[in-house]
Amino acid sequence: MLGDISVVTELYVVCGYTDMRKSIDGLCTIIRDQLHVEPAHSSALYLFCGKRSDRIKALLHESDGFVLLYKRLDSHVGRYQWPRNKSEVKPITWRQFDWLMSGLEIEQPKAIQRRLPELQSAEKP
Repeated sequence: MLGDISVVTELYVVCGYTDMRKSIDGLCTIIRDQLHVEPAHSSALYLFCGKRSDRIKALLHESDGFVLLYKRLDSHVGRYQWPRNKSEVKPITWRQFDWLMSGLEIEQPKAIQRRLPELQSAEKP
């Protein structure tokens, strides 16, 4: 299925600003340079964001080639809360992906603090 991200095993946010004029080849070069992996040999979804923070590109490799997904938020919706450390690539969880797509930051300390007591009580005999 074209662009089925449910098969993805890893999610990566390419932090900082990405030139949104880049196509598949340009984004693959960023992945090779910053992650030192070959994007065609992974089942990962790579996320990129431009300076305006209102649009993202997602690069996914399927068995027969690459899929480039592009999303632009409507002007009244707001902006993505994108991590901006220029040379960093962050692996994220599906929960963090959901937060990011909902306009939230990927680091949610309150959500993590709420979860900790549940984990501690579950670990106790």
